[in-house]
Amino acid sequence: MSARERLADALYGLGWSTVKKLPEPVAVRLGRTVADLAWKRRGKGVRRLESNYARVVPDASPERLAELSRAGMRSYLRYWMESFRLPAWSSARVRGGFAPEGLHHLTDGIASGRGVVLALPHMANWDLAGAWVTTELKTPFTTVAERLKPETLYDRFVAYREGLGMEVLPHTGGAAFGTLARRLREGGLVCLVAERDLSASGVEVDFFGERTRMPAGPALLAQQTGALLLPVTLWYDDSPVMQGRVHPPIETPGSGTRAEKTSVMTQALADAFATGIADHPEDWHMLQRLWLADLEPRPSDGDPA
Repeated sequence: MSARERLADALYGLGWSTVKKLPEPVAVRLGRTVADLAWKRRGKGVRRLESNYARVVPDASPERLAELSRAGMRSYLRYWMESFRLPAWSSARVRGGFAPEGLHHLTDGIASGRGVVLALPHMANWDLAGAWVTTELKTPFTTVAERLKPETLYDRFVAYREGLGMEVLPHTGGAAFGTLARRLREGGLVCLVAERDLSASGVEVDFFGERTRMPAGPALLAQQTGALLLPVTLWYDDSPVMQGRVHPPIETPGSGTRAEKTSVMTQALADAFATGIADHPEDWHMLQRLWLADLEPRPSDGDPA
């Protein structure tokens, strides 16, 4: 394990062991302070966030983009402060912490027994939304976690999410897909964060007028199992309660090859994500490269993220 990996593991461990013990107002202030300090430093993550917002709000002035990136960092740190504290929240606090619109799309899908795939972008606090599903709806679900380095950090995230009532599978390609498909065929619920896939297997889509790749998994799972595919977007307002929307289901096309159907469905997913992100750009926590154009090396840009 490298020194950087040991430091990352220690910092996350400190967050889960210490921040969860803080009174909520203190944690809120701490998150905002850390966010503002990071924003003022203008490291590569902040610069990338601002660059991504420029795609979402193309007519924004430099001043507006700076305001958005500051709000975006505050939203991002709110996510982390909440996540560190979630294991200590009471069931009542979790149930009262999320107020989704369009919930009938999800509850009707669960009641149908056909299985449901929820697909989300990196907005607001998807862990809180998951904890709300297991607590308020009393519905367990399965998700996938990227294998982080060091392994001890990955283990921390798995233990954290399992503690919130989720079944967590490692992102190991076909093995994970097969388990997800079985859960759906049993009428279960699968939740996937699904707006960034820069691998060769990603599906190219148009996203805010430019090309990127998104995972094929949600559309393929829906096709192969007959499960309902529901986009979800999340955002914060000025209250302690996170807001969200369960969008109408994405239907599987009646004709075409599997690849053609997957392309159509993934584009529809991208369009639903874009609607939610355009309405609440500051709650989209994309501090990494996303668009294909940004993957081309530029002489003026040495950022490898």
